[in-house]
Amino acid sequence: MLWSLIKILAFVAAVTGLTYGAIDLAEMSGNARITLFGIEVTLTPLEMVFALGGLVLLVWLGLKIVGLLYAVFKFLNGDETAVSRYFTRNRERRGFEALSEGMLALASGEGHLALAKATKAERFLERPELTTILTAQAAELAGDGKRAEEAYKRLLADNSTRFVGIRGLMQQKLAQGDTETALKLAEKAFQIKPKHVETQDTLLKLQADKGDWAGARATLAAKLKAGSLPRDIHKRRDAVLALSEAQGILDEGATIEAREAAVEANRQSPDLVPAAVMAARGYIANDDARSASRILTKAWAARPHPDLAATFADIVPDETAQARIKRFRALTKSTADHPETRMLLAELHIAAEDFPEARRALGDLVKDDPDARVLTLLAAIEKGSGADEATVRQTLARALNAPRASQWVCEKCHSPHAEWAPICGSCGAFDTLSWSKPQATGTAGVRSTDLRPLIATPSEALEETSIVVGESSTDEDGK
Repeated sequence: MLWSLIKILAFVAAVTGLTYGAIDLAEMSGNARITLFGIEVTLTPLEMVFALGGLVLLVWLGLKIVGLLYAVFKFLNGDETAVSRYFTRNRERRGFEALSEGMLALASGEGHLALAKATKAERFLERPELTTILTAQAAELAGDGKRAEEAYKRLLADNSTRFVGIRGLMQQKLAQGDTETALKLAEKAFQIKPKHVETQDTLLKLQADKGDWAGARATLAAKLKAGSLPRDIHKRRDAVLALSEAQGILDEGATIEAREAAVEANRQSPDLVPAAVMAARGYIANDDARSASRILTKAWAARPHPDLAATFADIVPDETAQARIKRFRALTKSTADHPETRMLLAELHIAAEDFPEARRALGDLVKDDPDARVLTLLAAIEKGSGADEATVRQTLARALNAPRASQWVCEKCHSPHAEWAPICGSCGAFDTLSWSKPQATGTAGVRSTDLRPLIATPSEALEETSIVVGESSTDEDGK
């Protein structure tokens, strides 16, 4: 609206200026006398201006006529397209000017102007591979989705522009939330250009969102083959997809296939905790305690995690607390100084009611890294050691307000998750969940993994402490 008003005002100003200029020329005194071949012509200043304009026009027409005569001469000498080229040259020039102006308008964000220039370019040029693409992008920028869709569909007719048309339609469907159609279009685009990185990433995300883990693994392999993904990252992400495939197979009841898929995922990425847990549980169900222990020990050495300890405990579920401490030495010997190992040992000793040893296992974690889980263990130790109720409750209060214990956190959006998943439930990112401490502090919300009832039968003191902490955090979170 503002641009139209500016153009109207500019036109009015130009007409006004020309009018006043003509009046001034008409009122000027004096004449111009021109003598040519004995003919004398006297002109007023205004007539002289018009005469000069007419002369310029005659020169321009003369050049055009000369060009036409030259084209006719070439035609008569055997150049059959000389005359047609003469008449189309001007159209092409105007068409390419409009195309250039449209591209500049598109780059500067002027959608409606770009669309107008694209329409003009289409009228003068017979280059749909250029003008239709400009029309589609300009229509999208101008918010005319229907016209953009029509333009993209026209591009499908030509093999040279088919990929661009499919990609444009795919982006439109993604913006509309139609992931089913977008997935089909992404598969077609991938068939045309399997090395196109953006198409690979889009197809991979859509396949993962749908749960097509086999298809996602094939796409990931294509990314590796095309050189768009480093081999180490491919190995990790393929393991994540294999684990997700195993979970899907497990949901369908095919436990043997699930176990094999989980073992494959664990083989590719031993530090992938959920894969190690699933593979180990598969061996436990098959009464293969040795293989389960081997997988869990290797995974713990790479990345200690409470779920690994819980699964290691399930290998021999009915052993005594002292026997469990002895068996767990094989798991913890390579990571003696790791915080997870120290907390695990503290929990094992609490279950054995050896509270002085549990306190020694915690060591300086209470001072250096007092998160909710550490302080809850400290409260259990104090309770078991016979400390007064006020001391225990004071430690529990510290636990409720301490930084949260480690849990699955998305590296992209920093959202915490109760369970591991291949895709972040908040931002939809793939393979971004890592075991770390959330950024937020305050109410800790002690989780079941913060106290390990699966590792050993807890003592009365630990059980009472976990109940108190659990009730307090539930009231605070409103869950």
